Amino acid sequence: MNISLRPLSFALVVLLATACTPASETPPPASQTEASAASAAEPGMRAPVDQFLSALARHCGQAYAGRIVANEPKPTTPDAFEGKPLVMHVRGCDDPANELRIPFHVGDDHSRTWVLTRTPDALLRLKHDHRHADGSPDTLTMYGGQSVEAGTPDRQAFPVDQESVELFEREGLNASVTNTWAMEIEPDRYFRYELSRPGGRLFKVEFDLSQPVPLPPAPWGAEAAVPAGS
Repeated sequence: MNISLRPLSFALVVLLATACTPASETPPPASQTEASAASAAEPGMRAPVDQFLSALARHCGQAYAGRIVANEPKPTTPDAFEGKPLVMHVRGCDDPANELRIPFHVGDDHSRTWVLTRTPDALLRLKHDHRHADGSPDTLTMYGGQSVEAGTPDRQAFPVDQESVELFEREGLNASVTNTWAMEIEPDRYFRYELSRPGGRLFKVEFDLSQPVPLPPAPWGAEAAVPAGS
């Protein structure tokens, strides 16, 4: 039987050459490749909440003047905000990746502080900390809501939570049980705080982030003002 051994010899040479290939030339497992790609893309994959907090934290230690850009329907009684200096101060920055405290000063009224807290599920909670001049909590305090969606890096919305609904009902503020608050930021340009209701209520204040202003006094119940840039 005249069987040629040349194909077998060729196959043996190929097999030996493959076995001698250095490990560094062996393609990495698919899972390893995917992990490397995810690691390389990590900065762009941060949750919108984290990007939002990071953009706001860039202004830690600074204060900015604001103006009312929407107040509908027009108040029929003297409004607590109209005609008064409005100043926000990005002040509570001990753990900026998880919580920011932003006093909102209305003229000589230093009772309000916005408290933004990151939740474990990458959402954001907004609470309104209201204090009296002696530092004691107001009856109407720590109300707000939590984002129900991830939002975007420049806008977060906070529908009223059940705890706040119960507080508003106890205090006879039935219109507030449908509140939705929102915050928007465009770094170095503006920050906006917004309150809206389905019935047409819309209140919005816009702060100019391009022009820091002198720091206001500490909010009621807090320590002395933190120096800018600290």
